[in-house]
Amino acid sequence: MIRKFLLALMLVVSAASCVFAQQSTPAPDVKPTILDPVANKRVAEISSQLRCLVCQNQSIADSNAELAMDLKKQVVKQIAEGKSNQQIIDFMVDRYGDFVLYNPPFKLSTLLLWVGPALFFVLALAALFWTLAKRKKQKAVPLTEEQRKRAEALLKGQINQKGDH
Repeated sequence: MIRKFLLALMLVVSAASCVFAQQSTPAPDVKPTILDPVANKRVAEISSQLRCLVCQNQSIADSNAELAMDLKKQVVKQIAEGKSNQQIIDFMVDRYGDFVLYNPPFKLSTLLLWVGPALFFVLALAALFWTLAKRKKQKAVPLTEEQRKRAEALLKGQINQKGDH
């Protein structure tokens, strides 16, 4: 009886989840409205240098997030206005900070980005060597005669770990 009830409950829950499921629609791809192949190449070049602020592990050229789409449109707009690549990148950095760049400049505010991984590695190695040195300094406490006999009996299979013979 309980099995039938649980089966019916599972069927109802799974059917209800299907009712609320929706088909996701991909974000529209931003196609530059500039027909000039040089300008299209510039859009791709600039977009590959800028990080998607939503995805963080993709450039705005690779991302389909809405913010990335808006940033691509902004790049297209500024190219159409005649701005240079550096002016467009400077505009994005002014607006979103150095984090928007895939290769942020080496300066005090980005020092942790550049030095952090190496510092973490050195600290991890130091912790490893400290732990190993600490273990080496520890003296092994010898077993009592009773503990040694019990260990030998365990190894020979004469007794189980609970102490039964």
